[in-house]
Amino acid sequence: MKPHTILRKGRSAMSGTQVNEMNWLRRFMYGRYGQDEFSIALVALTLLLSMICVFIPVYWVRLISMVPFGYYIFRTLSRNIAARRKENRWFLGWFRPIVRWFQDKIKMLRQRKTHRFFKCKGCGQVLRVPKGRGKLEITCPRCKNRMIRKT
Repeated sequence: MKPHTILRKGRSAMSGTQVNEMNWLRRFMYGRYGQDEFSIALVALTLLLSMICVFIPVYWVRLISMVPFGYYIFRTLSRNIAARRKENRWFLGWFRPIVRWFQDKIKMLRQRKTHRFFKCKGCGQVLRVPKGRGKLEITCPRCKNRMIRKT
């Protein structure tokens, strides 16, 4: 006999055994921390170290590549949600500025044909000015420092 098929709106058909398997997983993961940005970064680090292992076939490098994955499994299955959130906050505290720096550089790279970017000597604010306007007096909106620059 065919297993009973359940049709749900907007989803593909799932057999009864598949639904039971998903319920088992849901029950198992109930009350556990799951994934967050730190967990995803641990998986990415594991993949990076594993790719390095392909080029450097040393046994201890392979072992080191498994440490982040083990910690990822520990964090995902942990029931101590407060501690995992604290770890994620710590990770995002130093990771977000790095991501923001790269995003700013990409944004500046995309706008390099239409705008020039200058850094204020008073406060370090990056100022964006349209290109091709000749010499302009630029006033920093943060510290009101004035400078004359060629665009």
